[in-house]
Amino acid sequence: MTRCTTPLPLVLASRSPRRRELLERIGLRLRCVPADIDESIVPRETPAVHVERLAREKGLRVAGRDDAVVVSADTVVVLDGRILGQPADDVEATMMLRALSGREHEVYTGCAVFWRGRSAAGVEAVRVTFRTLSDEEIRWYVGTGEPRDKAGAYGIQGSGAVLVRRIDGDYTAVVGMPLPLMLSCFAALGLRFGPDGVVPA
Repeated sequence: MTRCTTPLPLVLASRSPRRRELLERIGLRLRCVPADIDESIVPRETPAVHVERLAREKGLRVAGRDDAVVVSADTVVVLDGRILGQPADDVEATMMLRALSGREHEVYTGCAVFWRGRSAAGVEAVRVTFRTLSDEEIRWYVGTGEPRDKAGAYGIQGSGAVLVRRIDGDYTAVVGMPLPLMLSCFAALGLRFGPDGVVPA
């Protein structure tokens, strides 16, 4: 019996160029359909529960379009138990980077996949340690503009790579799309990833 090799349509429920680039880098062709949701933190919600809930809500917002596979994700940076989202401005970005300087923090990324009315989701947690940063380095990095739309005010895939001394865990989760977890979600839904894209297993 010949397996179907026609790839299923793939939708990324995000406007993030970093997530799109990661998926395209492994050969996936996709459409981006941003999912605008309320990303407020629920009282007493843990970071892991928060990112998985938001990943699911984003995916649900755009799921059910034809036979498309919908992938969604959400990422937060956590320092001393406090979630650091995207900075409101350069002043807040500077404060976040000073707080992260020389410290270890956690990055949590939730990933969800939806297909034919079913879903699979999970969370990847990574420990990241920053170098001790000088005020000059922080001013330079904030001046690049890169922190403005990044959780925790940095992007490890860009100029922010020079801020990081050590990563313990999945690099792609820090970027914003944990690829091994995503592939596990595919498998849980009876999908496989290969040279033809995402197809039924």
